[in-house]
Amino acid sequence: MTGIRADATPPPDAGPAPTGPAPASPVPVGPVPTDLARRATADPLFRLVAYALEAAHGRPPAAVWSAPYAFHLGSPGLVAAAGWPVAAAAAPRTDGLVRLSSLGHPADSCDLPLVPAGPPPSAPAWAVRPYALLRALARAGYGRGGTDLHVQGSLTDAAGLATAEPADCAVALAVADVHAPAGARPDRAELARLLARELPDGDDALRAAVLFARPGTSLLLDTGRERRHIGFDPAASGTRLVLLAVRGDPSDRPTELARAVARARRAGALSAWPPGQRPGRSVLVLLPESRVTAVRAAVAEDFRGRGRPVPRFLNIAVAGAARREE
Repeated sequence: MTGIRADATPPPDAGPAPTGPAPASPVPVGPVPTDLARRATADPLFRLVAYALEAAHGRPPAAVWSAPYAFHLGSPGLVAAAGWPVAAAAAPRTDGLVRLSSLGHPADSCDLPLVPAGPPPSAPAWAVRPYALLRALARAGYGRGGTDLHVQGSLTDAAGLATAEPADCAVALAVADVHAPAGARPDRAELARLLARELPDGDDALRAAVLFARPGTSLLLDTGRERRHIGFDPAASGTRLVLLAVRGDPSDRPTELARAVARARRAGALSAWPPGQRPGRSVLVLLPESRVTAVRAAVAEDFRGRGRPVPRFLNIAVAGAARREE
């Protein structure tokens, strides 16, 4: 495919009152990122999640992790990470309680007992998956004492990139980190195996990109689970990678997306492909740098002329793997 070369202040909603015994004292939070919420030079998203955890749960985070959204490149086993992250802030507990919050669901924070086995407690819809992951992590020995957790993405579902895989990885890394011995770092390969086993509805290839990507490269996965990095840096080759997402009635999306791609190709786009394994509301478009304005104008003009919502365009940088934000 063109562009590939071989080498290598939220509302202070703390949720319902805890149902389990109160801890004698919370696990002390070290000085690691405790000032992240107020550090003017920090990325706004990471400042926000650090502040949000403290506002919702009354404690600063012990760690903040970011995990990139990821996408397929249209060839089997070839994936890459995007320069847009999901962030997870976490602080350890010792009372067997998990407290979950997200700015995307400000009225649905929840306090739940951490029950590794058996029927799970009732939880808001958004918290079901992170709670299931916390149970799986506890069964594997991570975070059995409980965790305060805040999760927030930088994109909405309207962008069309998969949200579950970066959120899963960000949560797993943050929880494993805050419950690890001082100086230890989470074992990414072990966490990847845990996620594949416990959340089989996820996309393991996208998780691999989230956990092991490098900037300016794609990741090639073979059937033997080996990983090989292959250069994919549109900016370095005079091209631009753009996510094009259509809006409007879901039943119209396949037709409207195909029309948008046809207009983009006619205006100079080199290639287009879906970012995930299933058709959705968006495609990735690779186009020459010199044709960016023309492509956007051609697509917008067509949709506007038919009285349709103009598709969204989102620039995509090929990014590195999940990391701890210091």
